Amino acid sequence: MATDEPPRPELDELARRLALTGDEERPDAVARRRKTGQRTARENIADLVDPGTFVEYGALALAAQRSTRGLDDLVRASPADGIVCGVGAVNGDRFGAEPARTMVLAYDYTVFAGTQGLVGHRKLDRMLALAHDWRLPIVLFAEGGGGRPNDTDTHTVSGLDTSSFHAFAALSGHVPRVGIASGRCFAGNAALLGSCDVIVATDDSNIGMGGPAMIEGGGLGSFAPEAIGPADVQTKNGVIDVRVPDEVAAVAAAKRYLSYFQGALPPGEHAPQEALRDAIPENRRRTYAIRPVIETLCDAGSVLELRRDFGRSLVTCLVRIGGRALGLVASDTMHLAGAIDGDAADKGARFLQLCDAFGLPIVSLVDTPGFMVGPEAEATALVRRTSRLFVAAASLTVPFFAVVLRRGYGLGAQALTGGHFHAPFFTVSWPAGEFGGMNLEGAVRIGMKKQLDAIADPAARERMAQTLIAEAHRRGTALNMASLWELDAVIDPADTRAWLLHGLASTTAPARPGRRRFVDTW
Repeated sequence: MATDEPPRPELDELARRLALTGDEERPDAVARRRKTGQRTARENIADLVDPGTFVEYGALALAAQRSTRGLDDLVRASPADGIVCGVGAVNGDRFGAEPARTMVLAYDYTVFAGTQGLVGHRKLDRMLALAHDWRLPIVLFAEGGGGRPNDTDTHTVSGLDTSSFHAFAALSGHVPRVGIASGRCFAGNAALLGSCDVIVATDDSNIGMGGPAMIEGGGLGSFAPEAIGPADVQTKNGVIDVRVPDEVAAVAAAKRYLSYFQGALPPGEHAPQEALRDAIPENRRRTYAIRPVIETLCDAGSVLELRRDFGRSLVTCLVRIGGRALGLVASDTMHLAGAIDGDAADKGARFLQLCDAFGLPIVSLVDTPGFMVGPEAEATALVRRTSRLFVAAASLTVPFFAVVLRRGYGLGAQALTGGHFHAPFFTVSWPAGEFGGMNLEGAVRIGMKKQLDAIADPAARERMAQTLIAEAHRRGTALNMASLWELDAVIDPADTRAWLLHGLASTTAPARPGRRRFVDTW
């Protein structure tokens, strides 16, 4: 065909229609996003995937409103029916890992406020089936207002036979899924977001199972969108895993999250390990910051903490040590002295499931007086919630390593070591370690109460109590525990990283497709 011949008309029409799906032909829609300080769906996708790798499915889809709107109107008003779907490579240009072919699902708030249309649900179902069959990780940009009530090309009454929510939930434990919320995310969009393994949300996000219209329609009052599920609330209650300032940071966090499931990297730089020798205060009653310990132990820049402001006596994060990706759980003595309350137990148990589902070994850094106790704690369903740690740990199939930094008391210490001290591949202690079935001072005063009460002189009684407490502490030292074979070793803190590298080199995660049926949303 000669170069001066006009293009075939069908190619002209295809080019015109595709152009109308892009941002360049929709300046008013782009301007509206700029007013809220946000990016378009396509801008977020371009930032997420490696350049030139995104293949879009369903770009020409339109809203199911042909009985009430003209075709040209729909082409301009409902590109892709409000959800941009496709597959692209992620992290090939950033972390040095093998790029992951990733399913991207991005609701477009410029199309009917990101609502979920009939055709959009059909597209979503198609993409979820592909993700299942080809084990593609998923990134979901979930901003939107839920179900769309004004799609007219249907005889459906309720739409309750829509299969998208079942299909998305069925991917739990099958492929990694990270959801991103910026701005308003309500109803059906929030239901998909809440099914994700990890939720990344911006400071301006509002996440709720019902938006203002649904709340008012239910007779529950009139609320501004900003009053429903703001980031401050959803971070403290554990809904949000990673809170970030904006969409740029949200995409970066999603890429980092996916990187932990893309295989090993070359060993990374790390801090001098001798610093760990002074990480624990000499005064055994003093608290200390655990995050510097984690940063020192792990490869530089490799720590991604999840649910930082929820269940604060436990820190949960994805890390790398020697280039290998792991899950790390650590006691934080700055909150409840490291005691495990219901929130911390929920957080820890769910994190164990997440790591096990996708083959990440786990290291636990222990410094706990045990489970939280008392009437107020029990009112939070503590019995059931703390037991989740035991149940989750008992089903682990990935390598598990435990390091006691200082205190290892009671059932809480057992829960943080996989159920008992000989459950992990190794349980080692730093020299400052102290152990007991419960707080040693309390154990002496309760266990020896009859003998102590028999001493009439209060001063003599207290001297005897202190003598017994000192003996209990001597018996509970790490060295004595090791001498009785209740620990595998007592180690120089500076050798902790070397022990973990040894453990990683000595173990492999067994292949067990299908055993972990799903990962709890909570």
